Amino acid sequence: MNTDKTSAPAMKTALVTGGAGFIGSNFVRFLLAQEPQVSVVNLDALTYAGSLENLRDLPDPSRYEFVHGDICDRDLVLDLLRRRSIDTIVHFAAESHVDRSILEPGRFIQTNVVGTHVLLDAARQFWLVERGVPAEMARFHHISTDEVYGALEPGAPAFDEQTPYAPNSPYSASKAASDHLVRAYGRTYGLAFTLTNCSNNYGPYQFPEKLVPLMLVNARKKLPLPVYGDGGQVRDWLYVEDHCEAILTVLKRGRVGESYVVGGDNQPTNLEIVRTLCAVLDELQPDPTCPKRESMIQFVADRPGHDRRYAMNITKIRTELGWQPSVSLAEGLRRTVQWYLRNESWLAAISARPEYQGWLNRNYRGR
Repeated sequence: MNTDKTSAPAMKTALVTGGAGFIGSNFVRFLLAQEPQVSVVNLDALTYAGSLENLRDLPDPSRYEFVHGDICDRDLVLDLLRRRSIDTIVHFAAESHVDRSILEPGRFIQTNVVGTHVLLDAARQFWLVERGVPAEMARFHHISTDEVYGALEPGAPAFDEQTPYAPNSPYSASKAASDHLVRAYGRTYGLAFTLTNCSNNYGPYQFPEKLVPLMLVNARKKLPLPVYGDGGQVRDWLYVEDHCEAILTVLKRGRVGESYVVGGDNQPTNLEIVRTLCAVLDELQPDPTCPKRESMIQFVADRPGHDRRYAMNITKIRTELGWQPSVSLAEGLRRTVQWYLRNESWLAAISARPEYQGWLNRNYRGR
């Protein structure tokens, strides 16, 4: 499906799935702040990575409604679409951690594949069959990942929108399947969609199982900083607010039926990221008992099937839609450290959850 349509009708009511999670909660804040005409309905199951603490002090909460529920519940989803006359779905809800997908792949299939199908089919029913919202006023935007493309060899060209899919983990395979379902609903039924494949995000409210907040949690507790393998894995890193801006840009100006690669236009190693975080922490919160937090780095056994390198070619979104990242990696990491230092109570509450501690024990025991 490919049309010449270059802009979408103005949103009125957006359903954001997974809006209590890391990127979703940042997007809810961003959308409410940037689009005063838009109302937001946030559907989230509040699993381990979602928290209502992420949604305190929202801009103009009168335009916001939270609904506790599962995207796999078709009756609930369809009722929301009908009751609120939803014209835009922004689909973040997903199991998203590779290590967890290795331990529990079934959860990823259920949420990422079955859940996406339920959303798509409910949207088709409401928008295209019932015509509850005119089809030309509706948009389904799907958030995906660079990991669907597999791994790059050193020196190989960066991922772009034409890169063949080659997922290497249960997580990335489940996201690839969901991407294909979105495209199939566009091609088969005429459902208006856009899709973004984004690189590693970091910033406020990130659950501390991912690299950046995990390092900050452990450094705060004077625990080892576990780095997989030799730390030479290369990733593209994007500050979460830049990602939110990219999504809104695609919603407003992206072509229906098109996908857009989104990234930070950088390629540091994981070890470089950890060393930078240590240096910023040493500067902002000196600790006489550990003047060089880099000394806490501990190399551990690598994860199975760990992709060595990702890189993103953002030419399409830059040239067609005028978006590019505005926050440099150095500045974004500094902002992130500052946010976590200012929000120690949030970090302590999240990292104290029994489920989180249990996962840490399962994932890192014996490495």
